[in-house]
This record gives sequence, structure tokens and C-alpha cells, in this order.
Amino acid sequence: ISTNALMERLHLKYQQRPWNETMKLVHFCMDKPLQQPASGASGGPLLSCMEKIQRTLNAKSLVSVMNRLESLSKQKGLHAHISPSGTACYIASDMFYIEVQLEEDGKVTDVKLAHLGEAPVLFLFGRMKNYEAFGKILEDLSNLYKIPGHSELRDKGYLALQGLEKDLYSMFLLDRTQDVNRVTEVLHGKVGHLVPRTGGTPMTIEFYISPYQVLEAELNPGSQVCGTKAIVTVEGSDTLHRLPLSPLFLDSQTGEDGSPTFLPLSDELSMDLSAFFVLKFHQPIPMSSASIEEIQRLTGMLQLFSRIEITGLKLGPLYELIVQSALQEKCREDLTTHKSCFFVSLPDCPKHCYFINKGSEISDLAGSLVSKIPFSHPKCVPGVIEILRHQVAHNSLISSCVSEKHIKNEDDSELLYFEVVPYKNTSFSVFFLHPMKQNLACVIIDVITSREVRCHLHLNPQDPTLNSSDDFLTRALKRCMSVPVVMRAIYRNAAKVKADS
Repeated sequence: ISTNALMERLHLKYQQRPWNETMKLVHFCMDKPLQQPASGASGGPLLSCMEKIQRTLNAKSLVSVMNRLESLSKQKGLHAHISPSGTACYIASDMFYIEVQLEEDGKVTDVKLAHLGEAPVLFLFGRMKNYEAFGKILEDLSNLYKIPGHSELRDKGYLALQGLEKDLYSMFLLDRTQDVNRVTEVLHGKVGHLVPRTGGTPMTIEFYISPYQVLEAELNPGSQVCGTKAIVTVEGSDTLHRLPLSPLFLDSQTGEDGSPTFLPLSDELSMDLSAFFVLKFHQPIPMSSASIEEIQRLTGMLQLFSRIEITGLKLGPLYELIVQSALQEKCREDLTTHKSCFFVSLPDCPKHCYFINKGSEISDLAGSLVSKIPFSHPKCVPGVIEILRHQVAHNSLISSCVSEKHIKNEDDSELLYFEVVPYKNTSFSVFFLHPMKQNLACVIIDVITSREVRCHLHLNPQDPTLNSSDDFLTRALKRCMSVPVVMRAIYRNAAKVKADS
């Protein structure tokens, strides 16, 4: 039967029925779908269709807002019911519930969240009616309790997360002063810049921001640049781990090296659970095999770490992963390329052309994309944060040579050519032609930590000096963490030497 004929038959069948009966039938089918689709989706074709309609329509009336909330709850696998007064919607699981209070015109007045055994707390959502964001909150809340076992074990997992969050917040406040700013906390704080969990939004840790981003923010008053972040949460696992069920951090005591001290784990303070804590990233971070092994030793989760998603920790050339990650971020789309040649434009300077040698899959030149890091004790977090800062600082330098423009259409005479070559660990070399000779020159950039970088300029002994000392280049790199900016400084100083001679 053709589509037109089928639609005509449907029109004839239902044209005599009142609209209220049709609405009742639709609601009945949504509540009790006849069969689950083979794909394992949350509802049948009718439910899927209704969800699309709900997303498209702008809910304005009380009834339409309630319908939208009910539909959204079902999508996330939660139960929803309306109060007798018709002005409150309760969204619940066996571990938490959310109460949404509305006025007669559909305006949301209050949203309250209560976990099992806790008093309800207010959190913001309603006045914006951002259903997509609210759906993400429902999803994050549900994920807090995805721990194998009965409700009591899931509640223990939530208690463990609460204890971890309190310990991290105590460490965050440890060295904090009234006049400290956000950028200082991000770059120097033991746990970066920490934002506590509110409602269903997980605790976030912002742990790195490049000086170039800070400069952009200073040049654009009112703007706030977002650095690299991780969220803190708990996840279920197929193996048992000893997790603390209450805070362990000792405020008044520090170790001999100034590191935080914690109460020892005991049967009263901890419990074996099929779960672990995780630092989860919004975008996977390219990490070297050496950094991954260092985190494995620090967290003690050698076997578990090897099963992390995204790439399954399949090793590949680290610089290739950094290039692809930078392209996806700068182009805001899934752009993968085998190109190694990129063009970078800077003010008052000829265009730069960077060839990035992506290295090999051997030794410390290999790496993997990491989406999350599991751990079982709060004492691991400061050390993991330092390793992440170190890796991201190195990645940002390589990424500064990457642009979305990788097709050559410029005049060769107007280009300055550079080759970026992996050296060892988080060190790399930048080769270029001497501005006044035909010999190669080289800058070796060594990222010692996220806060300490060094530059070494190497020239042929017979070639003229470029008037760029190692200290000058190091200071320039620390100010901007951008390879093209440092190379522009070298060429500018060389131009002065050439003019003087």
C-alpha cells in the first residue's frame, strides 16, 4: 500500500472521533507501548515520534510543560507523576526525587532535589526552561547511582562520593587566600579551581589554562576564558575497590613534603564496593605512554586503567593524536586528516608553515586518548592533576602549530618554514632555516612541568648570531606558550641584527 493511500485511510478512520479520545489513545500508547523495538530504544515508534514533537514544540501552558517534563523523565528512565493540584511534577527514582513547582500559566517557580535520607534543596533551572540542560541533569543524577547491587550499596556509593567531594574541597581551601584569583588557582592550586556539585551538576576541577588564553581574556574585558576541566564522579565496576565512606583529610596536618595527610582506611571508614571514583574529561586528552604509566603507579589501578573507553588505550603516535584533537577543537567538527602541514598567520610577520613530524608508536613517542582516570583515594588527586597539567601544557605547545588551514595556496617566497620533531618525553625540536644563511637552526623546547619550560637555540658555529638568548626565548615562551610567537621573536631579532650589520 502506498504512503498516500495509508494516510488517507487513517484520516477516514479518525475524522469522526473527538480529539480528546485521540489524545487519550496517544497517552495510553506512550505509557504502555505494545512492544519494545529491537534496537533497545526507550520506547516504540510512537513514543519516539512524540519525543521529537515535544522537543520541537515550545511548551508555554501548564499542561504542555507537564507533558514535556513527563516525556523527558521517561526518556531518562525515571518515573514522573503530577500532584492532585496539577501544579507540581514529581520526578523520582528509588534513590532521589525532584519536585518541580509551576504556576497556572506554566511558569516554573521552584525546583527541589532530595537524595535518599536528605532534606530537599533548591537548585536553579526553571525560569530558563532549558529542557536539554535539565535532561542532562537528570542523566547525571541517575549515573550517580549506577553501581551494581541493591539500593543500600548504591547509597553507600553516593556516601563515598560525598566524602571524596568534602576532602577535595578541603584541599582546595588549604592554600587559598582572599586575594587569590581564579587563574592562580587553576595553575597552582593542589586541585586546581574547584566548583562544588550543585543539584545534578557534578563537581568540576579546572586544572590548566594557557597564558595565551589569559591574554585573550585581558584584551576582551568581561570575557572569561574556560580552561581544561574534569568532572568528579563515581562509577560502577565489575571488581571490588576499597572506597572511603566519609572524609579522610586532616586539616591541621601536612606531611614532611607539605602534602596533605589523611586518616588511615579502616573498616569503620571504608567499604569494598563494585565502584571507583573517576576524573572524567569533556574531550579525551592525548597522553603519552609515560604519563599513563605514571598515573597507573600513582592510582594503583594498573589493570583497570587499561580498559578505559575511547581508544581502549591502543597506543599510536602521540603527535598524531595531538594534531587530530587540536583540529577537532579548532574546527568544532570531527575533522581527521593525515596532513602534517599547517599555515599559521601572525600580525606583522610573514605566514608560517609548520610541518609536524608525528613520530612513531615506540617508547615514549607513543600515546593514547584518555577519557577518564579511575582512582580509589582522594590522596591521588593532587598528583594526577600535576601529571595532567604537564601533559596538557605540552599538548598546547604542539597545538599552537596546528590550524584548520592545511592546504597550500600561498606564494613560497612569502612563507617561513618550520619542522616540529618529537625529541623525548615532553621535549621537541623546531627546525628552521637560518635567516641570514642557508644552514639549519634549531630550537629545543623542554616542558619540564606545566609551570617550567626551557628553550635552547642551536646554530652552526660559523653562522651569525640571531640575538636571541636562551633566557630571552624561555621568557617569551612562558608568557605565551605559543611556538609561532617565539619563532616570530627570533626572526624579528634576526632582522635587527641584519639591519645593524
